[in-house]
Amino acid sequence: MKLISEFTETGLECIIEAKKDGSGKNYVIEGVFAQADQKNRNGRIYPRPIMENAVNKYVTEQVSKKRAVGELNHPEGPTVNLDKVSHLITDLRLEGNDVVGKAQILDTPMGKIVKGLLEGGVQLGVSTRGMGSIENRNGVAYVKDDFILATVDIVQDPSAPDAFVNGIMEGVDWVWNNGILEQSVIEDMETEIKNAPKAYSSAVQIREFKNFLSLIKSNM
Repeated sequence: MKLISEFTETGLECIIEAKKDGSGKNYVIEGVFAQADQKNRNGRIYPRPIMENAVNKYVTEQVSKKRAVGELNHPEGPTVNLDKVSHLITDLRLEGNDVVGKAQILDTPMGKIVKGLLEGGVQLGVSTRGMGSIENRNGVAYVKDDFILATVDIVQDPSAPDAFVNGIMEGVDWVWNNGILEQSVIEDMETEIKNAPKAYSSAVQIREFKNFLSLIKSNM
């Protein structure tokens, strides 16, 4: 599975309200977090049924249990780092082909940075982070039905994080290991096969294929 990141260019609405107990302000952002059935800036299309399944699973497993946290800027992998969390996604749903969401900014160190940026009038955006496979059809990349939505992050400059994630992290394969996503050893296996002397190529292929099967068994 590849790490897939998508920036949404539609504007977000920021709502700032006084807390009921008068102890400060609540900061909420809402708007379109993702879109289905149309080619995005990265040349990918998320078929609506696949996006719908991913959103429903995320809502059931994360949003409804108040676990749907995201970070300020993109990290270097698919796992959410609690020390970088800035917001809690409180609502996520499909309206037509738009994935509409709402997130409350938290009183964490990163959340306080987001609040300061919003108060200063900085236009922030959101970017989905997920894992899945991609199939190319007639020059268009379609996200396949193994797609898993990991979270939605807050970003300011989409060009920098997207360029980093697309250029480096999307080339990495990830597998589940005891419920935790780890960088796959698949690439190491591919390197071993490519670098094997011609006379030993078949033997190396068989060995690495057995290693791959063992990896799958250990994670079932």
